[in-house]
Amino acid sequence: MESHSSHSSVAGTGPRVVHWSVISRGTLLTLVSVSGLVLILGAAFSPDRVLANLLLVAFYLISLGLFGIVFVAIQYASGAGWSVGFRRIPEAMSGVLWIGGLAILPVLASLRVLYEWSHSDVVAHDHLLQLKSGWLDPFMFIVRSVIYLFVWIGMAYFIIRRSRRQDVDGSSVHTERNVLLGALFLVVFGVTFSVASFDWLMSLEPHWFSTVFGVYNFSGMFTSGLATLILILLGLKRLGWLKREFTEEHLHDLGKLLFGFSCFWAYIWFCQYMLIWYANIPEETAYYELRTQGIWGALMFLCLFLNWVVPFLGLLPRAAKRSAFAMARVSCVVLVGHWLDLYLMIMPSIREGGALPGLIEIAGATLLFGLFVWGFGRLLGRANLVPARDPYLPESLQHHV
Repeated sequence: MESHSSHSSVAGTGPRVVHWSVISRGTLLTLVSVSGLVLILGAAFSPDRVLANLLLVAFYLISLGLFGIVFVAIQYASGAGWSVGFRRIPEAMSGVLWIGGLAILPVLASLRVLYEWSHSDVVAHDHLLQLKSGWLDPFMFIVRSVIYLFVWIGMAYFIIRRSRRQDVDGSSVHTERNVLLGALFLVVFGVTFSVASFDWLMSLEPHWFSTVFGVYNFSGMFTSGLATLILILLGLKRLGWLKREFTEEHLHDLGKLLFGFSCFWAYIWFCQYMLIWYANIPEETAYYELRTQGIWGALMFLCLFLNWVVPFLGLLPRAAKRSAFAMARVSCVVLVGHWLDLYLMIMPSIREGGALPGLIEIAGATLLFGLFVWGFGRLLGRANLVPARDPYLPESLQHHV
């Protein structure tokens, strides 16, 4: 990380972060370039595998970006003040939304590679796909995808713009209007994110369906977003930033949220699996029949271990939720677990025989990391690190004092 400001402050306009990065710009550019080159070369040999990894990268980035603005919207809509001191961090996380949108463009341009329903000859001989053709239409699929991204990026822009205008005039009107905007965004998000996960992920296997798939993806999005937020805050604090704005009490509360949402993820996972297993309907069981055999079965149990067992046992003690070391370790595990969760949603549809992640997957993961760091740092460096004129800032500074 680098910064050209020396200390945090809540007076005046607060500190400005000119540049933020866990690695130098040159190293970051090299990382992204090499990862992109590996994927481009890999496309010549396995285009479906490369596009599947781009879909994973795009959905992961979009999820982290959406978490940022969803977290901010929840704080506004609920009138919460405890997180105001570090609100700029989740706001900056939304800066990767448009990058995720660009990453998914190659997938939208090559629907026939990943999506069975985009083949008219296949649909013509499949009664179920014919019934779904009104929704699973290539043109409308692309139009809906553009609408999702346009709405998310647009609403995030207006919420963040009002938040940052408050640094200039200190008017409470910006908070009041963001309460309404935040509430509206949460309603829009609840619908669009569920439908987007149906489109981008569930339709990879169009004969399978799950009514809780949207909620399941929301739980994964929120858990991984919390883990990312915790790691960034701990990193900034270690560099001497946010000493007053992010305390052990704030860390404890974020730890409780991470603990709770990891359990929520496990609950939704179990509900989806148990109901499909119990009903034993062939159209539904085919999804898990594939993912419980061979290497996929081993990865599925590893996914459960990373996403629930580790955070449950690791964060159960109160002391662990107040420990920067313990929280950082668990957060890293959760982020890897969410990547594996998305991997298991996407890859079996194109690699039924089962396969461990290889060079292409590593390139996708490093590309994901590089693009997130760049997009996050770019937006964070455009505003004061602390929203010093927010009327709820004193409440945040006195949190549990």
